[in-house]
Amino acid sequence: MTEMQSSSALPLLKLQGITKSFPGVKALKGVSLELMRGEIHALLGENGAGKSTIIKIIGGIQRQDEGEMVLDGETCHFTSYRDAIARGIGIVFQEFSLVPDLDAVDNIFLGRESRNALGLSRRAAMARQAAGLFERIGVQIDLSVPVGRLSVAEQQFVEIAKALSLDVRILILDEPTAPLTPNEAALLFRVMRQLRVEGIGIIFVSHHLEEIFEICDRITILRDGANVGLTPVASCTMDHLVEMMVGRRIENSFPPKADTAERSVLLTARHLRSRSDAAMSDFDLHAGEILGFAGLVGSGRTETALALIGALPCPGKNVTMHGRDVTLSDPAAALKAGIGLLPENRKTEGLILPFSIRDNISINNLAQYTRRTGLIDRRKEREKTATLMRALQVKAPDDETATVTLSGGNQQKVVIARWLNRRCPILIFDEPTRGIDVGAKAEIYRLMRDLTGEGYAIIMISSELPEIVGMCDRVAVFYRGAISTILEGDALNAEEIMRHATSSGTKPVGPGYAPHHPIGPGAPLHA
Repeated sequence: MTEMQSSSALPLLKLQGITKSFPGVKALKGVSLELMRGEIHALLGENGAGKSTIIKIIGGIQRQDEGEMVLDGETCHFTSYRDAIARGIGIVFQEFSLVPDLDAVDNIFLGRESRNALGLSRRAAMARQAAGLFERIGVQIDLSVPVGRLSVAEQQFVEIAKALSLDVRILILDEPTAPLTPNEAALLFRVMRQLRVEGIGIIFVSHHLEEIFEICDRITILRDGANVGLTPVASCTMDHLVEMMVGRRIENSFPPKADTAERSVLLTARHLRSRSDAAMSDFDLHAGEILGFAGLVGSGRTETALALIGALPCPGKNVTMHGRDVTLSDPAAALKAGIGLLPENRKTEGLILPFSIRDNISINNLAQYTRRTGLIDRRKEREKTATLMRALQVKAPDDETATVTLSGGNQQKVVIARWLNRRCPILIFDEPTRGIDVGAKAEIYRLMRDLTGEGYAIIMISSELPEIVGMCDRVAVFYRGAISTILEGDALNAEEIMRHATSSGTKPVGPGYAPHHPIGPGAPLHA
């Protein structure tokens, strides 16, 4: 293993026979894991495989039912995260634990501020120590601004610096690259390599398998709460890794595209503007097609979709559906017209997580279950919910299951079920596979193709270029806030998308638009 001590050395952390049960489900079934000093160890598995439970047990947030955890050769029993921190374990969760109105210094030392004999804060000393932590990992952070004004990557480095300030020997990174651009991810990997040289053991969780081969030394794979593999990265292939994770081969994640040549125009949008300084965008959406919105972050993809449904102001827009003018003044009007949105952040914008699956599916559709007396027909509601759960293959004990307990892929299916329940013929999917595993991605892709086969029209916004090329029938490429061109057929390929997404010579699509002369490829789509 690269820059690691020999395999005969004592493991820094060893889990053996860890089991954990929750009401109705056995989350872990005798799981084992070893982490060496100076190792970056990937923990992989589909959503629901048990990764989060393992992380919480290592961090003292949950207690195992059976099994042993050994740290530096000594059996340990943590009763809280504070116990784990005291033993040198730090976790950077997907949802940061930062106070946005405080700066990096205050966040790093929150609750354990350095004070002088009079009890006054030694602010200068803490600032020097914070600067030293960032210098140690080779990143520059403005210590004078609230962390809420920092980029996501910078906030993540504040979390890492906070862990290092506690003298961690084990650092757990849970989906750290999910919100990062490629350049930011590369910087994070450089920091991880530096920490590996210092002898810190890192447990790395990611759904981006290519990252595993770039940064990790060994891989532990979980499936359905049990170990299914332990392998050095050097002796593993992508296909074998996927097969171990999902229990089957996935020959091609993207289902075949349908012939959309004869499809009728379902929606026409003209004069959409994502912001006041951007050009206007025009496009048509056909029944039974997936129209991709592609471009760099900040190019106006999501903003244009939100302007379409009235979630952002867009004076002067003209929208027709089935050849008739419609007024989409706000999301409620768009929903009434038959447009449903699966938002980018399903947890904060798409779902009410403490609510049950049934409540989340029904919340916009209660009128269809309401009797003349004004009471809800619960039997009819449950029957419809059960039908949708079967059709979308939502994996849960029953419809009363709290949505917060579901995997990311199943949460996405619940949002989709809500709009199918509403019978929305147009669906906007904003980053539909972000944060879900490779097996669940294939299920979402299949579901999207099944929907278009039934005549639904889908706008798919994605930062993943292979996903855009593999799933979309046509692609609207955005540049500086507006659609620069719409690609289809042989022109729908990665090179052409990148040329239009990065070309300063691009002109917006609209009346009188003529294709520009393409230039060479530029930065990645989500750079």
